[in-house]
Amino acid sequence: MVCSVSHMRTILIVDDDHVFRAMLRDWFVVNHWIVLEADDGETGVQMARENLPDVVVLDLLMPRSNGFQVCRALKAEPELFAKTRVIVTTGSGYETDKLNAFEAGADYFITKPVKPSDILELLNQPPGPSHEPVPMTQTERLRQARLSPVNRLKFWGVRGSIATPGPGTVFYGGNTACIEIRADGELIILDAGTGIRPLGMALASEFRERAITLTVLISHTHWDHIQGFPFFAPAYDPNNRIHVLAYDGAQAGLQAALSSQMESPYFPITMSRMPSTIDFQQLKDLNFKIGKVGVEAAFMNHPGICVGYRLQTSGGSIAYIPDNELYERLKSEDGSADINDPRAIHDFARQQDQNLVEFVRDVDILIMDSQYDCTEYLRFVGWGHSCMDDTVRLAVNAGVKKLFLFHHDPTHDDDQISEMVARAREIVTHLGGATKIEAAREGLELELKTVKSGS
Repeated sequence: MVCSVSHMRTILIVDDDHVFRAMLRDWFVVNHWIVLEADDGETGVQMARENLPDVVVLDLLMPRSNGFQVCRALKAEPELFAKTRVIVTTGSGYETDKLNAFEAGADYFITKPVKPSDILELLNQPPGPSHEPVPMTQTERLRQARLSPVNRLKFWGVRGSIATPGPGTVFYGGNTACIEIRADGELIILDAGTGIRPLGMALASEFRERAITLTVLISHTHWDHIQGFPFFAPAYDPNNRIHVLAYDGAQAGLQAALSSQMESPYFPITMSRMPSTIDFQQLKDLNFKIGKVGVEAAFMNHPGICVGYRLQTSGGSIAYIPDNELYERLKSEDGSADINDPRAIHDFARQQDQNLVEFVRDVDILIMDSQYDCTEYLRFVGWGHSCMDDTVRLAVNAGVKKLFLFHHDPTHDDDQISEMVARAREIVTHLGGATKIEAAREGLELELKTVKSGS
């Protein structure tokens, strides 16, 4: 057994869930381990360098360096950590996350809920295969002051997975995720799917000779959320400045993810030939500001590193959760309860979903993944997207004022999406809720100042 050694071994637990850390700490202390704790990835790496632990248990989704980044940092220093065993834990257990964790340098991968005995059992097995945005200049602030004082939100892309043009998607639209927000003098774009192309054309026509400064918030770097960026017209104007913000994923980084799709032979122009000033920032903190707009982020249950954003503007609050699979239905359908402790799994799943309820609590506008109906979901368990019924129930439980169904499935035509809206409204009525339901639709524009009045 790993624990049957004559000297005390050291375990470093890196997880932002203090309850989980306390549970592991108490058990390992009783079993004569030296226990160290860190609540974020950067602190964890520093403590590992200072203490050279025998085992590092780290969560995949953490602020200030996620599990992939911590793995890469530790494996980059083999002279220090050659004998250290690294265990990645996560609440989702997607196969792609497992493979990416091993590629990043993890020795083991385990899905929560985790018992201390599970960790010791793993260690007896062979290892598996091997902040704040850049401040705006005074010139930029003066330019931003020229924006219309009207706070507004506009949908430019609402589809998930792949763009779906055609006669069946004319009403709701076929472009992938992209939303424009103008609030408190800021121009903020949520994701860069194919919808960012018509947005860019509209901005170029509106501003003409005037410089544009804007911020693009990327939820994650799956193709349908970044594939429009090479076609974004403002990026080809040397007068413009574009801030691109996201949290790091499994691979080399944000800039590499965006630029790789523009490399030969995939695209005729490389990102280096985009003449605008493009600033890439790997976010670390989960709370930051874009000018006067407060932004809060939370990790979502989706393959890889994916976040949702909550923006607080003077015209109300907006939560954007384009890709997420709610835990409770996932864990009830993926077979976890058949091979593990069903009560512990149920409690864990319910708590994770409750965390999301609190994240969107009382928000004025919620734009959320509602890709499948209940029947469809059974065919796509573990793909990282939610059943519409569950999204609606979550919105009602959270006191959301208005929910926009989002990330429409590429197989859904306008009629089917309209039927889902009708079904969603029935659920709200059945629950006795007051949440208003719409489906996100390209071209739909909302004045944010009217949100608080309930219109």
